[in-house]
Amino acid sequence: MAANPTYEESKQVAEASRETEWKQPSFGKELFLGSLRTDLIHPQPVEAPEATAKGEAFLAELKAFLIETADPFAIERDAKIPDEVIEGLKEIGAMGIKIPTEYGGLGLSQVYYNKALALAGTWHSSISTLLSAHQSIGLPEPLRMFGSEEQKREWLPKVARTHVSAFLLTEPDVGSDPARMTTAAVPTEDGTGYRISGVKLWATNGAIADVVIVMAKVPKSEGRKGGISAFIVPYDTDGITVQTRNQFMGLRGIENSVTTFDDVFVPKENLIAGEGAGLKIALSTLNTGRLSLPAICAAMTKYALKIAREFAGERKQWGQPIGKHDPVAQNLAFIAGSAFGIEALVDVSSRLADDKRNDIRIEAALAKLYASELGWQVIDTMIQIRGGRGYETADSLRARGEKPVPAEQLLRDMRINRIFEGSTEIMHLLIAREALDQHLSVAGDILDPKTAIADKAKGALKAGGFYAGWFPKLTVGDGLKPGSFSEFGPVADHMRYVERGARKLARSTFYLMGRHQASLEQKGHLLGRLVDIGAELYAISCASVYATTLGTDEAYELADLFAHQARRRADALFHELWANDDAAQYKAAQKVLEGRYTWFESDVLDPSVEAKSAAPEPVPSAGD
Repeated sequence: MAANPTYEESKQVAEASRETEWKQPSFGKELFLGSLRTDLIHPQPVEAPEATAKGEAFLAELKAFLIETADPFAIERDAKIPDEVIEGLKEIGAMGIKIPTEYGGLGLSQVYYNKALALAGTWHSSISTLLSAHQSIGLPEPLRMFGSEEQKREWLPKVARTHVSAFLLTEPDVGSDPARMTTAAVPTEDGTGYRISGVKLWATNGAIADVVIVMAKVPKSEGRKGGISAFIVPYDTDGITVQTRNQFMGLRGIENSVTTFDDVFVPKENLIAGEGAGLKIALSTLNTGRLSLPAICAAMTKYALKIAREFAGERKQWGQPIGKHDPVAQNLAFIAGSAFGIEALVDVSSRLADDKRNDIRIEAALAKLYASELGWQVIDTMIQIRGGRGYETADSLRARGEKPVPAEQLLRDMRINRIFEGSTEIMHLLIAREALDQHLSVAGDILDPKTAIADKAKGALKAGGFYAGWFPKLTVGDGLKPGSFSEFGPVADHMRYVERGARKLARSTFYLMGRHQASLEQKGHLLGRLVDIGAELYAISCASVYATTLGTDEAYELADLFAHQARRRADALFHELWANDDAAQYKAAQKVLEGRYTWFESDVLDPSVEAKSAAPEPVPSAGD
């Protein structure tokens, strides 16, 4: 995916993710608007006892299967999940965890789907990626949300038990800007279907899939809407070629492909939700599908905590365990607090998804953004605690008689999560777009320089209660009275911090809009800080709610630890809204792009250019 799109380029993506205006409540939306709606996340909804029992039984079966059948070290060495492991996952129902039972799936909740991905991810991340790519963004979820009853009855039983699916959107020159998509789906003259031609890149599961969902652009014509559309395509259809299996820094067992489509016929019955609905389908799927990545991140950070705790207690230097030395102790506390915070974020967001009464666009995006960024820092910190043993491979450790801890593998596997399913930069822009649009719709003409100050104040009062708080001489409505949050017990103070922080975030957004006007849209890094503040506030809220739900002293302690860490980060971000060197950095970057400093690179020996074997192997385009 493209790493640095402009704010303007993100508009079409953000707008396509909205089927309607905000008709359902959203905790995240309210938070960015300065309102702490604890009633939307507390008390947490709980599953029926029979659903919980069913979910726990599946987790036990999955755990036993992984231990008995899947060798994680062999997967890492061979860079492949064995066929018998994939077949076994099909047999126990792991390919259809959320698919309703009436279509042959297990019918489990988002909570237990995430728990299953987390469990598989700690065994080997490639297994959780296989399951997630198949179910979170592959054929099951788009079909469940947008498919016709005929499509569901034909395909859901297959992808629940026998067929591996993949999602094909990205192209060699198209990542986060789908408007530039070149894969075309041309309607046939007889009206029976479409012929698809193009190249798709980075299709996870694409090297072994049985059926895929392909995004292709239908030409607009008279009487035909056209646009990016979603098609169900059996992978054994004539004209489909898997050109290569891609290999990566981590996730060594995933089957990721470059796939070409050369005049591939797809019947019109395989079009999902009509022409032009493809981008909406993709982004709506991601709203819930994004929760799979934070779940995997949560599991990896908890595993990192176990690794760090054991090593910090066993390894001795200067007469005592290294965990007794302050620098290591500080790192250990950071890992413990962060792991709890990320798990709380996943748990609260997943239950919101299951509850279906809330719009979780912002919450899912915040969870993905926050868990991937903080999770990366956690794994890196764990490596630092283990020192050389953190950098050494598990096979090398075992070869010399030590416990084969896959620490460096965790680091490699975690890194992709900051890129998968929307890079950090894209997530910042998408969330900012959602949050700022809410302010723009509420603020109305407040930012119009032609409006008198008195009229601005009146408009602020009329617009909403929290806007009234921005004008000190005016009466603050009842909705702005601070709460005690006594129901949160030992972490009530952190919820009060979130309440104050939400109002401060709303005021800061308003002031920045007034200062920068239209140019704020181009200040992506500044917008990112606003989003990151909102993410910290959301995470503190989730940790407080999760601890209250668990109700144990240990949970309250971890929530308190995490909340203090998050509050320090949020305070620093608030400061950086007004004290930063963004403008100078941008100017410097443009000079770098212009080649002003290429002299500084003159002594670099570049293997990708100068090595004899550096020439890339040609990958045919469709039609070559």
